[in-house]
Amino acid sequence: MNHDTAAEPVTDAYPDELRLALLTHVEAREAIELLQLLEQLDPGGRGPVAGQLAADLARRLPAP
Repeated sequence: MNHDTAAEPVTDAYPDELRLALLTHVEAREAIELLQLLEQLDPGGRGPVAGQLAADLARRLPAP
């Protein structure tokens, strides 16, 4: 199976309907808050990983 997309042009049309974001800003901020809470509740387990993910996601969001 060849995955080289440059080799073949796109021949199908893209749908016209509006595409929703995977997460809204509100949902993303709520997810970050939950990850930060997990960081506090599980400091010896996966908490630090959750905190790092929260920080990474927060940097991707526009300022409020």
